[in-house]
Amino acid sequence: MRWLPPPALSALVVFTLLIPAGRAETHLVLPFSNLSQDRKLDWIGESICENVADALSAEGLLVLDREGRIEMYGRMSLRLYAPLTRATVIKIGEALDADHVVHGQFLVTGAAAPGGKASIRIAARVLDPRLLRQSAEFAHTVPLDDLASVQAALAWEVFHYLRPRTTRSEADFTERRQATRVDALENYVRGLLSPSPEQRHRLFAQAARLDPGYSQPKYQLGRLHWARASYQLASEWLKQVAPSDPHFSDAVFWLGMSRYKLGDFAGAEDAFAKLAREIPLNEVFNNLGASQARQDRPGALESFRKALEGDESDPVYHFNAGYAQWRLGLYEEAADRFRAVLDRDAGDTEATVMLGRCLKKSGARLGGARAEPGPRLKENFDATVYRQLKEMVESRKN
Repeated sequence: MRWLPPPALSALVVFTLLIPAGRAETHLVLPFSNLSQDRKLDWIGESICENVADALSAEGLLVLDREGRIEMYGRMSLRLYAPLTRATVIKIGEALDADHVVHGQFLVTGAAAPGGKASIRIAARVLDPRLLRQSAEFAHTVPLDDLASVQAALAWEVFHYLRPRTTRSEADFTERRQATRVDALENYVRGLLSPSPEQRHRLFAQAARLDPGYSQPKYQLGRLHWARASYQLASEWLKQVAPSDPHFSDAVFWLGMSRYKLGDFAGAEDAFAKLAREIPLNEVFNNLGASQARQDRPGALESFRKALEGDESDPVYHFNAGYAQWRLGLYEEAADRFRAVLDRDAGDTEATVMLGRCLKKSGARLGGARAEPGPRLKENFDATVYRQLKEMVESRKN
């Protein structure tokens, strides 16, 4: 991926915002309906939904999140994993303003046969709620143990239908999706659905134990430990997330954050620098600069400037640029930055103190950077934002 500097990214954001409503394509993947008699198999409908949605999002398509989908099911009094009529699918798509809705069903057979092995039939379609047009059926019947592989194949068919001129090959697309044990998949999806952090941790850990090559539960375990401020454990899980994982970029970001919290600023810098080359978002450059500033590295100011150039409305970027300038003895420039912070938040006491020190030309005190108010981190990160905006621009060139 080519490096996109923050000003270009900012322009890309503005460009996207200027696109008329309804022109930026959005996609909705619904939980697949369970045609089996066993409600304990509902997790499969969620698994298909999650894996297809993750695959589409990883390719840069704008996919609506689970929270909005579940909220809509509640508002329409629909039961998850129950069969849906075409009219209901259209209503859901219209209510969520989706350009395309991926929906389908599955049936598991043979599970109760003595000595037999279960098989699964999955059928899916892509519906356009506005044009009332629907794709042909994408259908597969495979052993249940091949659930991960068939989900990857289904995701490819949906993606190729939505982007028929893609240069991505089916082999390349499916290779990025892991072949995972079905019991590990089950534990992972049940973990996603669990309302209890403790139960989620138990289920994700079980999924990772059952299939050590399964990357996605490792990302979720890392995030759970981050939320608990267990930064060492978070780092241990996040560094195991595979590059093929749809959450890999997010994992690198949170790995950098965990290392920063542990005081491993060189390790944090390494993570954010790698991420900035692939996902050049303002918050990445900001946190890269913070990691560099903590080590008194000269590149900190340039990193902060890149973040500020991408979004001059954010007081965090002004504060950090001012902090780096103050550390370098550039008091007048730093004062301007702290004034900009106070223009946006007059109650910012740290910015007030730092402005006073700039006006007095008072430098760093004994003890170095760690004894001073430190640079500020950004915790809002989503790699799909960059990929989706980039995909929107690219799609309009074709």
